[in-house]
Amino acid sequence: MTERNDRPAVTVIGMGSMGSALARAYLERGYRTTVWNRTADKAEALADAGAVVASTAAKAVAASPLTILSLLDNTAVEDVLESVGEAAAGHTLVSLTSGSPAQARANEAWASEHGAAYVDGKVMGDPPDVGTPRMSLAFSGNRDAYESAGRALQELGSVLYHGPDAGYAAVEFNAQVAMGYEFLIGFLHTLSLVEAEGMDLESFTERVAGSLSGYAGLLRMMAGAIKSGTYGPDLGSLDVQAALMDDLIGHRESAGVEAVRMREVKALMDRRIAQGHGDQGFSSMYELLRP
Repeated sequence: MTERNDRPAVTVIGMGSMGSALARAYLERGYRTTVWNRTADKAEALADAGAVVASTAAKAVAASPLTILSLLDNTAVEDVLESVGEAAAGHTLVSLTSGSPAQARANEAWASEHGAAYVDGKVMGDPPDVGTPRMSLAFSGNRDAYESAGRALQELGSVLYHGPDAGYAAVEFNAQVAMGYEFLIGFLHTLSLVEAEGMDLESFTERVAGSLSGYAGLLRMMAGAIKSGTYGPDLGSLDVQAALMDDLIGHRESAGVEAVRMREVKALMDRRIAQGHGDQGFSSMYELLRP
């Protein structure tokens, strides 16, 4: 990926806060960087930093072997691809735009039909993190294209390739983000209970934070049990845990705190016990959640 002057070349499409940070990172690392944005003034702001501003998306893609798409959503990606058309032939397109696995696979199909290689990527970090190890990027899709673009992609942060299925980066991203939200909403519900009982929130949080490392081993054990289909009494048998859940639900309701999530867990436990698996542990409830 070099021009005659041996400077690696890259195009960045989308000059929002993330796209601008990506372009600046490449400029700082000596890349001949071409930029394009639907609103031209945002792209022009990069000219002073040394970027080449293309007049159209098609010309921007044609300017470099590698194009990074950093847009608002996948609808914007589709609009840009439609405007690029045949200019994409022979080039590698990497989307760092949020979207679903199905959308990533559709983008790859479009690229293949137009003679281009496609790699889907998802960003876990903020614009100030670009170019540092704090920025994590998940990639999937065309393996040869990923390996060819590897050096340029590694300039942006810590990268991990999840395989040739273009949808896997989105699966990874969505699952990681969802895990965070699941944990955090549970944390907020728990804080409301602690506050209702008059205890100090910050002191309680310090104690919870100190116990989080202990969950790593439990998570690995649960994943192993699910994969093997052999369920031991990980947190204790469901028969015992179900009785504890009644206490947790009663406590929340007595304090006027939402207990719907606790009731959902209890309902799953009761279903699993009714199936004759009361001697198994928490991880065995996964059998009720399979698609």
